[in-house]
Amino acid sequence: MATGEPGSPTREGMALPQEQAGLCPTDTGGDELSTGPEEQEELLAPQSNGPVRPADGQGDAQEEPSDKELSDSASTDNALEDSSEFGRPLGVGACEPGGPLAPPTHRDEDVTAASWRARRKHIFVLSEAGKPIYSRYGNEEALSSTMGVMMALVSFIQSGDNAIRSIYSDDRKLVFVQQGPLVLVSVSRTLQSEQQLRQELLYVYYQILSMLTQVSITRIFERKKNYDLRRLLAGSEKILDRLLNLVESDPGFLLGAVRCLPLPASLRDALGTLLQKAITPNLVFSILVARSQLVTAVQERAVIEECRLEPTDLHLLLNLIGASSAFQAGEIWTPICLPRFNPDGYFYAYISYLDAECTVCLVLLSTDKESFYAVSDCKKRVEEAMRTQGSLQVLSGGLQSPSYGVGQVGVPDLRHFLYKPLDIPENYRQLPQFTSPELEGPYCSEEEQHRLFDLYHYLHSRIHSTSRPLRLIYHVAEKETLLAWVTSKFELYTCFSPLVTKAGAINVLTKLLRWIKKEEDRLFIRYPPKYSTTPNPGKGAKGGRPDGAENGFFAGL
Repeated sequence: MATGEPGSPTREGMALPQEQAGLCPTDTGGDELSTGPEEQEELLAPQSNGPVRPADGQGDAQEEPSDKELSDSASTDNALEDSSEFGRPLGVGACEPGGPLAPPTHRDEDVTAASWRARRKHIFVLSEAGKPIYSRYGNEEALSSTMGVMMALVSFIQSGDNAIRSIYSDDRKLVFVQQGPLVLVSVSRTLQSEQQLRQELLYVYYQILSMLTQVSITRIFERKKNYDLRRLLAGSEKILDRLLNLVESDPGFLLGAVRCLPLPASLRDALGTLLQKAITPNLVFSILVARSQLVTAVQERAVIEECRLEPTDLHLLLNLIGASSAFQAGEIWTPICLPRFNPDGYFYAYISYLDAECTVCLVLLSTDKESFYAVSDCKKRVEEAMRTQGSLQVLSGGLQSPSYGVGQVGVPDLRHFLYKPLDIPENYRQLPQFTSPELEGPYCSEEEQHRLFDLYHYLHSRIHSTSRPLRLIYHVAEKETLLAWVTSKFELYTCFSPLVTKAGAINVLTKLLRWIKKEEDRLFIRYPPKYSTTPNPGKGAKGGRPDGAENGFFAGL
């Protein structure tokens, strides 16, 4: 795709300067295949579930994008080493060394060294042909034989009309997940269960889909089974690396929920009202985030009747934004897939930080690729209103931090906790949420934090065991005592000092639950705001059905 001057979209209404979006310095304006343009179009043409524009509570079907339009979500170098090189998605990779997504140093780690073998967890992604795609540690080329053995195991089991799921040794678990033409493998020495490791692999798969879409990956490998997908994902290793770091340290991935920034209910409602008013046709989601925590999320009313924004999609979106400093350079307009919403279609995401410190971020998702100016105007209205009411300073940390410590609970011997409410009426259609205090001593070092979250993973696996699920667990560890409790109303994990008895821990839980009940309007989004937009009649579909049933995001719902 072509790029324009700073602050203006291109002829397709897409991106800002290449250095902001993390693109290569030059662009051919399309993808190249050794098979020629006709076969290229057959391979890369979108399927019937491309983006649509909301209309009349559902959505106007949009004509399938052409091959040229698909290239707007990808970038290729002019100097291609292989004529079958596909373009990488906008905002994903940087070609120049030292760019915002330059591979980390552990990418060159010696895979024969003892330090490599001693890693807590390895993640591998490969194709059905055994082609390496990603490795968390070490170079994929150096691991090609190892991945070949993994694929041989998968193929051998498949030859007997079966599927390999896991292998257990004395101190390691090997978990296999196959999703279409991709095979993902985890080799772990942690306390995580097989199901938890499998969920992590699915997160990696979904992150890849968020950049490429499922239908594109499937079509690529249908056409060329030994295709090297690293050509499309070049430069995106940092995104996957950061995701795996978050999976091990952010409880939201474990609980399947998002953390809300603690705020007075009046302020949160006021911010939600701002987002409700700053709308434009074809806008579907308006998301306000501060310090990697959700402030509020507003959803188009017609969409919320069909489905809701999933925590997985929000986690992937925020990880993509946080993984690159390119998003801090200005206004970014880029296609992005929300795989749990629809793995085969793109939204068009407007991403902009509202403060100089890049701690408050506004994300607006539209189904209209040409609505950059309209969506940018929504952002300007939100930013101006936030500055007028002084809320931007509160969110950016200019005033007292809204986050809280466990000491504010006022319960002795309580070190940390995770709380997820479960008694949310389904008609609210809101995101599953959780709350937890900031980590304090003795969990300040990375090693101690890993140890604490290993214990949380262990309790979670026992609570949600498929063979013998439990409702209450009291666990005495080496340096602390933990208690996990799940009811129809909440899921709770608590950590205490080591001498707390079971009776003492249960007594503390009573006080903790009272405190959470008192503070719930500050800790959670209780009543998610909604809005309705009127589609732009000039942007209607060409020959599509007005109810959106022919194709688009809503077709598969």
